[in-house]
Amino acid sequence: MPPARCNPRALFLRISSDGELNRPKRGLGHARRETNQMRVPQLNTMSGPARLASAVGGAVGVALLVAACASGSSSAAAPAGSSAASSAPSSAASAASGSAAASGAMVITTATSSGNTFLTDGSGRAVYRWTKDAGDASACTGACAGAWPPVTTTGTPTASGNVKAGDLGTITRSDGTKQVTYDGHPLYYFSGDSGAGTATGQGSDGFGAKWWLVSPTGGDVTASVASFSRSGGSGASPAAGSSSAGGGWS
Repeated sequence: MPPARCNPRALFLRISSDGELNRPKRGLGHARRETNQMRVPQLNTMSGPARLASAVGGAVGVALLVAACASGSSSAAAPAGSSAASSAPSSAASAASGSAAASGAMVITTATSSGNTFLTDGSGRAVYRWTKDAGDASACTGACAGAWPPVTTTGTPTASGNVKAGDLGTITRSDGTKQVTYDGHPLYYFSGDSGAGTATGQGSDGFGAKWWLVSPTGGDVTASVASFSRSGGSGASPAAGSSSAGGGWS
């Protein structure tokens, strides 16, 4: 509901010569005549400086009323505009962050450990490639897929961080699921990782071939990495004697 308009002239006319408010309403013409009749004797008995002070005081009062009205109108309008402007960016950000989840798309991003940058999913879980895979076909099935679950998606994979969107793709596995690929390499998780920020499958030779983290260029990251920071900071050194299902470090 818009604020009531402030009318300084109406307010001023309601103020009598002796400063009283809310006089009985007898009509505007009657009020003016009465006010003028009261002012004439008073002004006639006032000295020149006093008359000037009275006139100046009345002018200042009107000016103050006008300023108060203008200030009230501005303050009433400002909050609504500023609130709408501030809510727009947050709404846009919320829509953008939820779009990938709503579409069921897998997000592939990057993390860094000891100067090595490699791929992870959007939640910070390390993803690997298997050197036994030929081209964009997956050779990891059965028990292998149980230890190294494929990275799957129900939508088009989304690139983030230093990932190249053009290198993301999918293949269809024998069970009909879509497995994410990067630079033609099928991507996998390692069941031995405890969650985000761990890469204990790095360097494993389980099931007869090496498992490596993947660089943003699509190459193998062969440095020892067991844990890392999801924010891209330096990860901790690999724990001594760490091993993975189906094989160990070598």
